[in-house]
Amino acid sequence: MNAAMDPREAVLKRHRKGLVQVYTGNGKGKTTAAFGQALRAIGQGCRVLVIQFMKGRKYGEFLAAEKYLPNLAIRLSGLDSFVMRDNPAPLDIELARQGLDLARQAVLSGDYDMVILDEINVAADFKLIPLADVLALIRDKPAGLDLILTGRYAPPEIIALADTVTEMREIRHHYNAGVKDRAGIEY
Repeated sequence: MNAAMDPREAVLKRHRKGLVQVYTGNGKGKTTAAFGQALRAIGQGCRVLVIQFMKGRKYGEFLAAEKYLPNLAIRLSGLDSFVMRDNPAPLDIELARQGLDLARQAVLSGDYDMVILDEINVAADFKLIPLADVLALIRDKPAGLDLILTGRYAPPEIIALADTVTEMREIRHHYNAGVKDRAGIEY
């Protein structure tokens, strides 16, 4: 907690209702929206942790956080390769489960004001982690913690527990016109 914070603000902050937000759908922008929320929270003095499931590459947001944003911690919990939905490698499963363990510890630690579980919906859909464990994490989160879950395939059980659900829908994507992925846009 910020040492310069007014004591009344500290009490209000501890007793505010933390939200559960879900960004899902087949459109682009789910991770980007979550990082936008992180940036807003950091601007208000909050401490944010992002756990990126099924990602092993240091994308632009990871590099920016390392260099410029000390209140934003990012942990990678995956490989820099695609996961086979019907035949995930044992290491993919192990890394996702380690990410879920880290998420549980972080959520319950009191060290963060916001925790973002990037691509956790996909990790659950691919059966890398048990959906029941994700639901328990949501239910057990401290009252003041903001929790954001991203990724396609958000199950109805997660949607039912969320305060805010946004579905990104693809209308047009530059990939379909042959435009390749670019640094600063896709990663």
